[in-house]
Amino acid sequence: MGSVMRGSQLDRSRQVALQVHEILRERILKVELAPGTILSRASLQLEFGVSQTPVRDALMRLQEEGIVDVYPQYATVVAKIDIDHARQAQFLRLSIELEAVRRLTEAAPAKTAAELGEILARQKAVATPETYDTFDGIDREFHRKLYERSGILQLWANVRRQSVHLDRLRRLNLPMPGKMQMVIADHAAIVEAIGSGKPEAAAAALRRHLSGTLSIIDVISAEFPDYIRA
Repeated sequence: MGSVMRGSQLDRSRQVALQVHEILRERILKVELAPGTILSRASLQLEFGVSQTPVRDALMRLQEEGIVDVYPQYATVVAKIDIDHARQAQFLRLSIELEAVRRLTEAAPAKTAAELGEILARQKAVATPETYDTFDGIDREFHRKLYERSGILQLWANVRRQSVHLDRLRRLNLPMPGKMQMVIADHAAIVEAIGSGKPEAAAAALRRHLSGTLSIIDVISAEFPDYIRA
């Protein structure tokens, strides 16, 4: 999980620092770069084929997001997972998405359920240990659709920025036995409740779904003690 050396292709028509940030951020969220991993600026410059400036700018962005710690004159290190930050992100998502699913049971619920159902079908097809990345990407697509159909898509980017610690916990939770099946069952319950026009059932299914990872934080912490901030 700790290696950063791989030949990454950058689109030279786009801002280089932004792309370096996006790639490193995604690796951190997938725990490919585990908490505690040292990010060598020289190694990153070599990997991406760029100068010091875009690497420095990318690391500064990651520091602002709270997912790397910078120790001057020493190193930049992938930050440990902050449980308090994860709980706040969960609170934010619950506050927004509970209201969203209630609204979706009232405004064109059949269309929303059909669109969510199509995403769910694709997610079911990749519910295997070999396809965690695809499964997780479709999971984000499912929730993004809730924002889109509710007319609050601009909030999605804000939520994504605030969810970095929660997302890493989810990533550690995902390979655990039965987790992917639980996600699919929760998504199916949300789709069914929206399509049936049942706001409280939709909210209950959504609450259960978003509370899953933090409800077993002790299990995750016991399995990955070096990844969690004390």
